[in-house]
Amino acid sequence: MRKFWKIILITLVFILLPIFCFFFVGKAQPKEEISWGVVFSQRHAEYLGLDWKKSYLAILDELGSKNLKLVAYWDLIEKEPGVYDFSDLDWQIKEAKKRGAKILLVFGRRVPRWPECFIPKWALFPKDIHKERLLRFIEVLVNHYKNEDAIWAWQVENEPFFPFGKCPPPDEDLLKKEIELVKSLDKKHRPIVITESGELPLWFKAARLGDIVGHTLYRKVWVKELGIYFSYPFPPVYYARKAWLVRKIFKKPVICVELQAEPWGPVLLYDLPLEEQKKTMNLERFKKVIEYAKNTGEDTFYLWGAEWWYWLKEKHKDSQIWEEAQKLFKSQVE
Repeated sequence: MRKFWKIILITLVFILLPIFCFFFVGKAQPKEEISWGVVFSQRHAEYLGLDWKKSYLAILDELGSKNLKLVAYWDLIEKEPGVYDFSDLDWQIKEAKKRGAKILLVFGRRVPRWPECFIPKWALFPKDIHKERLLRFIEVLVNHYKNEDAIWAWQVENEPFFPFGKCPPPDEDLLKKEIELVKSLDKKHRPIVITESGELPLWFKAARLGDIVGHTLYRKVWVKELGIYFSYPFPPVYYARKAWLVRKIFKKPVICVELQAEPWGPVLLYDLPLEEQKKTMNLERFKKVIEYAKNTGEDTFYLWGAEWWYWLKEKHKDSQIWEEAQKLFKSQVE
């Protein structure tokens, strides 16, 4: 019996040790040129009590960001069945285009910000009928924007395999239909980005379906199940090696579509006391996140939290992170 367990132990060591070394040992070479962008959510700016248009223009003009991830909220665009109002998103795209910015447009039933899914109430019943209505919405949206040169890529759904938020269960068959529909409509053949959570999966599902793999990257979060703040133990090379696997096996590029640059606490951000917010994001931590991102060896990052930086500046007269972000975008221009 002892011999049996010894063999098992030796086998595990020979299997697990190389895997551990692959993901946790070594360093990636930082890229000489990195594209820094921001995710902007009209909805999140409003939740923070901001004038969302003023916030957006400040991100464009004061920060000088030239790479934007914008969100098409289904429930805002199609408030009534078959009645579409693209005016808010049209305005965002028009203003970005004026300044020579490039847009990654995300749409679907699952898009950024809590509660993660934004299905119009009228589309929820009868059960599952929203799937047909979702495809119709995507058809109208892509046809509306397919000739817009400022859009360089489509992101179909947001982390569609991750069971998080108030959402229907993941549905890979539906996702495939959405992707096929977009490809059939877009004669410019722009790439489709499919995203996954950055920390745990290997991103292979996204790599099989998308032209580009997008991932999140978070450093310190609140874990509700444990009631604690938790810092992920992964070194930068962990992300570099996962990206390497995607490039080698699937021949697909990898980008970071959501880099944590705002707090994550036990309640939603706009209900979280300022002192509690600082436990997961402050100026020092912001700088460390940027340095960490550089050391993954990736070349494209969309920062998550620009509305919050603006909220700090406008509502609390704290412009430290805003000014640090300005330096980051200015260095990219130079």
